Amino acid sequence: MPKSVNGFPGGLHIRGLRQRWLVNAVLPVFALVTLAVIIYVLSSAQYYYGNMRTGLETRARAAADTFTSYGIKSYSEYYRLATYSAETFEEKDSIELQFINTNGRVQVSSYGLTAGTSPATSDIEAAVGGTMDYFQGEDPQTGEKILSVSCPIMFNSRVVGVLRYVTSLREADHRILIDALVASAIGAVCIALVVLSNAIFINNVVEPVAVVSEAARRISGGSYGIQIDNHYHDELGELVDNINDMSVKISQAEKIQQEFISSVSHELRTPLTAISGWAETLSADPAGEAEQTRRGLGIILKESRRLTTMVEELLEFTKMQDGRFTLRIESVDLLSELEDAIYTYRELFRQEGIEVCYTAPEEDIPPLAADSERMKQVFCNVLDNAAKHGGAGRRIDVSAAKEEDRMVIRVRDYGPGIPPEELPFVKQKFYKGSSKARGSGIGLAVCDEIVERHNGTFEIANADTGGAVVTISLPLGK
Repeated sequence: MPKSVNGFPGGLHIRGLRQRWLVNAVLPVFALVTLAVIIYVLSSAQYYYGNMRTGLETRARAAADTFTSYGIKSYSEYYRLATYSAETFEEKDSIELQFINTNGRVQVSSYGLTAGTSPATSDIEAAVGGTMDYFQGEDPQTGEKILSVSCPIMFNSRVVGVLRYVTSLREADHRILIDALVASAIGAVCIALVVLSNAIFINNVVEPVAVVSEAARRISGGSYGIQIDNHYHDELGELVDNINDMSVKISQAEKIQQEFISSVSHELRTPLTAISGWAETLSADPAGEAEQTRRGLGIILKESRRLTTMVEELLEFTKMQDGRFTLRIESVDLLSELEDAIYTYRELFRQEGIEVCYTAPEEDIPPLAADSERMKQVFCNVLDNAAKHGGAGRRIDVSAAKEEDRMVIRVRDYGPGIPPEELPFVKQKFYKGSSKARGSGIGLAVCDEIVERHNGTFEIANADTGGAVVTISLPLGK
């Protein structure tokens, strides 16, 4: 009975497969999630910084236009208005308002602490030149990250000063950091879910594969016939079914091979014993009776012929196994080859009390493209097999006929026939079934191979009224 593989020793983990699966599945997701987080954070920073810059630019432009609209006539009037604007600036807690002269020095500031300093940022230089600009980076004097917008104050198409808004980026950076942390947390959750789902999926794949791998290892080690419990209904189930089927077939093949070796050993020993025994008898009594001598020589000849046939079958089988089995195709009168084979065996069978009846075709059969030697081997093997297994019926019928576009040859014996349960296997290599007749069990397999290579069919069945019938059908061609 086949052994059931319910489990295997611990530690059956196909680490390479698991690692490759995780790397190939998780790394792309990790890269995509990381890229998405980075893009989101950069977009968030761009959003906050952009809104802040746009707001400051709008306010700076409006304030500068307000100064210009006052129609300032003197520096003292400009200074007084700048001082008033700085003192009354309502958002001094978050934004610093500065008025800078054309030399880049702060004259008035809503903070009051930066008055008299020279920030020397790029936006001031651009505004002194008449163009509104912004600066984002570290304050050269304090090292704090700031965003500043500078707008020129014009009078009579001349820059008389610079209005500058300065704000810290600390709050914006804090919001960006929170967004980055939230996005990273969401990304980490996504990656964790992917890893978890892949780990579950991989475990559901790797563990069965490990079981199948262990079963295959045991089969390769000689435990033929073991079976794996199949709990799957997908591709893994098909794989397990194939492994189980392979295990059974290997077990059957191993059993057949062992039976074949035992049978061949017995088949070789019997004729060799007869040959050596009679050879010793004749050698010990060279002047023996003529009848005994003829009998001994006849046995030696018969057994030698049987050995020769067996060796030839084994050689043909070897050629089939290693791919050296070839055909020499030519135009052949196959009917003539069949009749030669019948003529060869008819007298031999007559001596054994078996009559061979031949029915020729009613119409001419044209030459066929075939290997004459191989096909004659098939005819001889089938006739010999009919005598060996159906000789008890004392008759063998052979017929040839043209049926549509095929040449059909039938060889029937009147013996006990073949047990129905053995019919599907009689053409298998080494198979002898319940037959006690001598032979290697590969003759019919060789015949089937030869006929199949001629694009024909080789069928064996039981006749309705008893005995077995072999049907060989070959295409006539054009």
